[in-house]
Amino acid sequence: MELFDVYPLMDVTPISGKGCYVTDERGTEYLDLYGGHAVISIGHSHPHYVKRISDQLEKIGFYSNSVINPLQQEFARKLGELSGLNDYNLFLCNSGAEANENALKLASFTTGKKRVIAFDKAFHGRTSAAVSVTDNVRIQANINKGMDVSFLPLNEAGLVEEELKSGDVCAVIIEGIQGIGGVQIPKDSFLKELELLCKKYDCKLILDEIQSGYGRSGMFFAFQYADIKPDIITTAKGMANGFPIGGVLINPDIEARHGMLGATFGGNYLACAAGLAVLEVMESEALIRNAAETGEFLLSELGEMDGIKEVRGRGLMIGLEFDSEVAGLRKKLVKEEHIFTGVSSTNIIRLLPPLSLTVEQATVFTKALGRLLAP
Repeated sequence: MELFDVYPLMDVTPISGKGCYVTDERGTEYLDLYGGHAVISIGHSHPHYVKRISDQLEKIGFYSNSVINPLQQEFARKLGELSGLNDYNLFLCNSGAEANENALKLASFTTGKKRVIAFDKAFHGRTSAAVSVTDNVRIQANINKGMDVSFLPLNEAGLVEEELKSGDVCAVIIEGIQGIGGVQIPKDSFLKELELLCKKYDCKLILDEIQSGYGRSGMFFAFQYADIKPDIITTAKGMANGFPIGGVLINPDIEARHGMLGATFGGNYLACAAGLAVLEVMESEALIRNAAETGEFLLSELGEMDGIKEVRGRGLMIGLEFDSEVAGLRKKLVKEEHIFTGVSSTNIIRLLPPLSLTVEQATVFTKALGRLLAP
């Protein structure tokens, strides 16, 4: 049997990792500024993370959600404490797309409505409802096109209100920072207006923090720069440093009922152990503050570099837009400089490193990029 060919692959085979580096089968070490697509939050093979999961596996790895799991309760308390959202409730699932599926369902359950407002360049996942609110027809099959979704420009509150006036919208879903869309940042004032409009027209504001959350922006969640309280928050990628997990944080105004949501593997013992390890390391090593400080350094250095059209981002979620395609530049970064980076569209390099990235490691990248961009 062969693998279904859906990913364009880099010609690299990492077999080990430590901190912000991965090593291939030939012993070549690479600086990882891609973080496995924003997943590696505390660094590869962090010893506390490895021990937490190993210790848990020796006790019990899995049981269904039909019993009390103290690790789920501990995880919810710790997440509330570090995020500042102690009054929210937590539903645990397995991925970001699944988190968005449940968030959209919850909004429809609680409002009785079914239309959704999303935004141009949005990406919310590849499952049925999540891909329906994703602004990319190439990844939508015909079966995904039955949902009633309106895509609007970012930062245009007046257009949002015009759509809400119909009274049939159950949710407005927006990323804290658009990732696939090119590291586009909603204005803080726009998020504030969305919060007010959703209250005015009885619909739910869903903040998709799957990529921009968990300290990546220099705040626990990127929407916290705007000082708002969304109805529903979704998170996943950085939650467990590579162990599959997703979460839906639900405003206490939304009342739960048995059977409303469910997941077989969601919040299992190993996932919660991994998630707790991440939160513990984030706290003990002050990784959110580090993301803000190292990100500020990178934004400053890259903003002054010739050859880059525009630099956008917050914390360690940074987009470098160029006038031409970046495939060749990314390949040189890997082959010649041994540095992994991400991409958005064809002309934007995306930086999503572990939150433990140091200024010294960031400088390795800026110097390497400067060499490659030099005339």
